Amino acid sequence: MDLAALKMGLLEEARSQGFQLAGIASATRAETEGAYREWLAAGHAGEMHYLGRDPDRRSDPVLAWPQTGSILVVGVNYRTWDPDPDEAADPLRGKVARYALGDDYHDVLSDRLRSLLAWAREKYREALPDLDGRCYVDTGPLLERDLAARAGLGWFGKNTMLINREQGSYFFLGALLLNIELPPDGPTTAHCGTCSRCLTACPTGAFVSPYVLDARRCIAYLTIELKGPIPRELRPMVGNWVFGCDLCQEVCPWNRKSMRGDDERFQPHDHLKVPELIPLLSITQEEFRSRFRGSPVKRAKRRGLLRNVCIALGNSGDPSAIPALAAALTHEEPLVRGHAAWALGRLGGVEAHVALRAAHPSESDPWVREELELAGVDVAAP
Repeated sequence: MDLAALKMGLLEEARSQGFQLAGIASATRAETEGAYREWLAAGHAGEMHYLGRDPDRRSDPVLAWPQTGSILVVGVNYRTWDPDPDEAADPLRGKVARYALGDDYHDVLSDRLRSLLAWAREKYREALPDLDGRCYVDTGPLLERDLAARAGLGWFGKNTMLINREQGSYFFLGALLLNIELPPDGPTTAHCGTCSRCLTACPTGAFVSPYVLDARRCIAYLTIELKGPIPRELRPMVGNWVFGCDLCQEVCPWNRKSMRGDDERFQPHDHLKVPELIPLLSITQEEFRSRFRGSPVKRAKRRGLLRNVCIALGNSGDPSAIPALAAALTHEEPLVRGHAAWALGRLGGVEAHVALRAAHPSESDPWVREELELAGVDVAAP
């Protein structure tokens, strides 16, 4: 079997199935393994403990699947829409990271990779009857960006994102481990130069240095991965991001030049386009389950999303949010009540103070009581 011809056929079919980027990486250990271990040791993963499980396996695709001979790495552009500037400037609307506006990429890319593997098995069943593979889309022990860089899909930007000349950094990655050794593609050269816009754009100072992100200060981590309270000192910097953050990508010159995607599965759902915050604060569990079925937003869970909405409303500076936040002081989730208290304290005013004082006597959760007091409740007052 002419493996070079097989590779070309596989890459062409990958593109025909909706992968704008495709390349082959060798089945060798990750070149970024050392940096990854240092990152873990520094505690930069925060509560994402799964990232530290078995780093050997994560760094070596052969340990992930012993039959691995080479890896097909693919990318899909998800920048299908840009917000209306007037709506985006409305302080009572929230922001959702572009990657989460459409269908869940795990499902979409996994289906396409399985379809691609089935095509290859059928296409080459006579020449390679034992052809097999394993699909990974951010769900298994692989350093996908390392593989993608080695496959020539892009270079590491200073914001740790993979950047491609044509697609920018708004693209998902997937990997198909194959039990054949295809000719690998070489890495591309880096083109960030002296630019540091991504580093200075981060309001929380999450970049320890170029190419090193402390996830514990990243707005995407705070609004998605962190399950408990968001640190008080970081809340004002979250702004109106209610799920994820794109700030370090929005300022990247390569994204300003990048192509727009047209994938139907990643067209934004209407309710996620700069959503109105006040109505979102009263969403029920059943409404949350129905509205975000098949969406990445479900990862935050309802209590996490409403926590983020409270922070965004507190940062809005708009007193019209006070009644909704006052109602949230009786929410069944302490996480929501505590952040609603913070938001009311941040907005200030007589109405907010009255609501905070009224909630304090009946609040049984110690952390929420502390938030009420820090928000301005004078417990010594009669």
